[in-house]
Amino acid sequence: MKLILKILLTAVAVVILANILPGIHVVNYTSAIFVAIVLGLLRVTVKPLLIIFTLPVTVLTLGLFLLVINAIIIMMAGYFVDGFLVDGFWWALLFSLLLSFLQSIFFSLLKENKEN
Repeated sequence: MKLILKILLTAVAVVILANILPGIHVVNYTSAIFVAIVLGLLRVTVKPLLIIFTLPVTVLTLGLFLLVINAIIIMMAGYFVDGFLVDGFWWALLFSLLLSFLQSIFFSLLKENKEN
């Protein structure tokens, strides 16, 4: 149940950011749900491999290269989901930062409701 709620909250965040950022396009809410699912799968499978392969660069940049990896994950989701389009790397980077921020807010509200 908690996983489904996290996917739906991520989809809401994707729709909100697509309406705010002109470089991110989501066709409908179903596409946003697929984006949330694909992002979750890519973060579990591809992201650890990218981190391992780019470990020297990540250490050299004191972890800032992880932002680039997150943007790459967003661009890959744009490639895999038909109704989701990212106009470029910088939009993916900004989307990644804002999505992480919104997810932290939404998930903290989820934990707060669990305690009550």
